[in-house]
Amino acid sequence: MKKLFVISAIILSGCATQGDDRYSIEQDKAPEAVPTLEHVEDAQPRYEPYSRAGNKDYTVRGQSYQVIKNPDTYAEAGMASWYGKKFHGHQTSNGEIYDMFSMSAAHKTLPLPSYVEVENTANGKKAIVRVNDRGPFHEGRIIDLSYAAASKLDMLKTGTAPVKVTLLKVDKPKDENEWQGARLNRYFVQLVAMSSHDKAKQAADTFNKQFELPTDIHQSGAVYRVRLGPFYDYDQTQKAALLAREQQINEAFVVVEPIIDEPTPK
Repeated sequence: MKKLFVISAIILSGCATQGDDRYSIEQDKAPEAVPTLEHVEDAQPRYEPYSRAGNKDYTVRGQSYQVIKNPDTYAEAGMASWYGKKFHGHQTSNGEIYDMFSMSAAHKTLPLPSYVEVENTANGKKAIVRVNDRGPFHEGRIIDLSYAAASKLDMLKTGTAPVKVTLLKVDKPKDENEWQGARLNRYFVQLVAMSSHDKAKQAADTFNKQFELPTDIHQSGAVYRVRLGPFYDYDQTQKAALLAREQQINEAFVVVEPIIDEPTPK
């Protein structure tokens, strides 16, 4: 086992960083080792039942908030901010794990989860994100974006940006069986990206033994991305991502790929 960790350390040299607790970081910040975000696509709006957690009215710092029930339309303009490493790997308000490399966001009153389009009105750039958290609780800010979403809107350096937020309403299909087949997703946890196929194969074999989980190599041009998976359950995927971070692969993140015309695994 010791040999496996040594090999992993060599493979990941320069991209793994020592983890720390979110509350030990006084000011939020970007990750030290920044993976390429070119592959990160917009969240794909799909029908999801609202989560059990995070959808009750609540009070923060003496301010009460009423969660909007089943909105058909919603649009607002204001300032957006973003949050990163301080909260990376910790629970969101609906009980999921915050991944700063996913296209997600926090909102004070929209039901969880919801899908919204966010437009940076200063530069016209847009992103679709999945709202799964509460916040931001700073006066004048209407939405808190993940690191990846903020990168797509080109607002990392400024920290905040004027935005327009529009709810993307997805109705529940009448045919439940048809919806299940059309909306099946496959999940991966990306661990590292390399320019050598041989080294990527070596890394995949090592991670397979180290984590006792399936591994995958995804080629994108001259880049080979080593991933855990595929998984067909999001909770299982997040557990795998946490396991990777426990082994100091702090920049591990979840990748979602839609599956069409494939049966749901038993």
